[in-house]
Amino acid sequence: MIFGSILLLGLFIFPLWSIRLVAPQYPEGLGMNIHIDSIIGVNEFDLQNIDALNHYVGMKNIPTPKEMKEFTIFPIVVSFMSLIGILIGILLYFDKINSIFILLWLGLISVLGIAGMYDFNKWLTEYGGNLNPEAPIKLMDENGNLLTYKPPLIGHVKLLNFDVDSWPHLGAFLMFLGMILILVAYLSARKYKNIKHENN
Repeated sequence: MIFGSILLLGLFIFPLWSIRLVAPQYPEGLGMNIHIDSIIGVNEFDLQNIDALNHYVGMKNIPTPKEMKEFTIFPIVVSFMSLIGILIGILLYFDKINSIFILLWLGLISVLGIAGMYDFNKWLTEYGGNLNPEAPIKLMDENGNLLTYKPPLIGHVKLLNFDVDSWPHLGAFLMFLGMILILVAYLSARKYKNIKHENN
């Protein structure tokens, strides 16, 4: 329980998500890593290049930490959940609380994770769909509707001549591993309780 909760803090070190764009004019690709508190280019000038390309089709600039409240809220939430998880682990070790608190913690972190994914997808939709009508390039579909350029939440999509991939990064995998360890902690605690009950 303690180790699984500590793994959440890996989000402060490693990216949560990664988006990569590859096109003939950018064969080495452009990328941005989404951290818990910022968006950072994979290479030094990637964000500037992506913003320059986005300008032509009317997409907004990639937000700075000050422009997204999530970059302030998420670090607080993750820190709080990690500390609560560690506290639950310590209290469980000294047999001061019931294992049901592990399930409550897992339920809460799952709800927060789903809410975070929903918020991320909402941001991608806004980022790729709310285009500036005064953009230099306006591309329409066969029905005359303005095309949108929403990157995928997860997976691959073709946007014009760009291949765009969006996948979880190491921070997300550490968080998932932490949740698995905490589920194992719950099952172990239940097994320990049953053995203790049988011995009594």
